[in-house]
Amino acid sequence: MRVELDEPRCVASGQCVLAAPEVFDQRDEDGIAFLLDERPAEASLEGVREAVVVCPAAAIRLVER
Repeated sequence: MRVELDEPRCVASGQCVLAAPEVFDQRDEDGIAFLLDERPAEASLEGVREAVVVCPAAAIRLVER
């Protein structure tokens, strides 16, 4: 599985970082999220799925390939 983050849509809420800190982080200068790991381990997928649901900007997708 692969995580996609649409950074221009991000509103810097930080919900993704709270849900999956091993996959997401935020830039210091503006709080916009970025990916630490676009192909996270199976153990991280539950947190990524939560991040998809709680993202207020709907900027995260989990692509199953």
